[in-house]
Amino acid sequence: MSELISAARELDAADELACLRSRFVLDDAVYLDGNSLGALPVSVPGRLADVVYREWGELRIRSWDESGWWTAPERIGDRIAPLVGAAPGQIVVGDSTSVNVFKAVVAAVRMAEEDGAGRRDEILVDATTFPTDGYMAESAARMTGRTLRPVTPAEVPAALSDRTAAVLLNHVDYRTGRLHDLPGLTAAIHEAGAYAVWDLCHSAGALPVGLDAHGVDLAVGCTYKYLNGGPGSPAYLYVRRDLQPRFDSPLPGWTSHTAPFAMRPAYEPAPGAVRGRVGTPDILSMLALEAALDVWYGWGGGGEAGPAGEAAAMLESVRAKSLALTDFFLRCVAAYVPEGRVESLTPTAHAERGSQVALRCDDAGDIMKRLISQNVIGDFRHPDVLRFGFTPLYVNFTDVERAARVLGETLEGVG
Repeated sequence: MSELISAARELDAADELACLRSRFVLDDAVYLDGNSLGALPVSVPGRLADVVYREWGELRIRSWDESGWWTAPERIGDRIAPLVGAAPGQIVVGDSTSVNVFKAVVAAVRMAEEDGAGRRDEILVDATTFPTDGYMAESAARMTGRTLRPVTPAEVPAALSDRTAAVLLNHVDYRTGRLHDLPGLTAAIHEAGAYAVWDLCHSAGALPVGLDAHGVDLAVGCTYKYLNGGPGSPAYLYVRRDLQPRFDSPLPGWTSHTAPFAMRPAYEPAPGAVRGRVGTPDILSMLALEAALDVWYGWGGGGEAGPAGEAAAMLESVRAKSLALTDFFLRCVAAYVPEGRVESLTPTAHAERGSQVALRCDDAGDIMKRLISQNVIGDFRHPDVLRFGFTPLYVNFTDVERAARVLGETLEGVG
């Protein structure tokens, strides 16, 4: 035990991201559930107070213009862009992940049909996906007259054919933490003449994504996990720049109209990423997200690269620490947990691992309740998975050692 405690202290002392921990509201708990809801950044309460009391309370409707409310979806999208490897002008913030999945899948099918390369009547969907993606893909298939075919990411290359219109995949599996091969799968999808739609909920803010570099067509993601935007903070939609003129949203709302205040009866889509908008932006949650993203800027690790380069450089450091944290957690679990009591579902290979560790365990729901009662906060996924998320911005190695030690003591106590 003393060896691992000492190792944790040494790793914390060498951690170049350690200074960022003070930018979050934390307590004595070990918080390993940031892959469900990120911790509160200290910059958010003051920003929200200003939005409520000054921008809303004093300026009122003038704030749509004077406080930049109207342009917030694109402005904040550009702040997220470096964190997913995208150039400006390709991301719009708004709506939920579910709604954006629906927009993206339907738009992908419509583009495939527009290509005119035969009847592409099939949509492939990640069979292991978070349920809402599957529900939305099924609805999109019904709406467009396509057949939905669930396959695992590993089965995608063999399942692709000239019938495939679009493929919806998760970058990181929400249950196991497995990181899928976004570059390779995207290339295979394109080779088949189909469109790739990626769900980045469990990767954005935790590891490099490289949307532009890998030619991803469309992508969606939430902002309340590793981006720490707060409960229910708005999601985002990425549309690759060259596809934007062809992006045909199934939800054409007034704020994506080329002249929204002209109130014309006929819909005319605006140019660019604005096409992804639907209704009036959720200003309070959106501006809380904007403040939360401040943590990625002003770090000082980007040199002369400017704000976007700084955020991208910080993400590289975040990824390195994420892998170190999860490696150390698995090392501590091996040392503290009685043999045979847990099985890791998360790949050991760094190239296949997101920023969480999932452990299969008997009575996992009860074990997680016991951990939470001891201030080790993770979560439970049916039927038997203990899930621990590691947010490198505020989780340190001392947290990791303590969590594994408490897990071992808990399992010994119920054994």
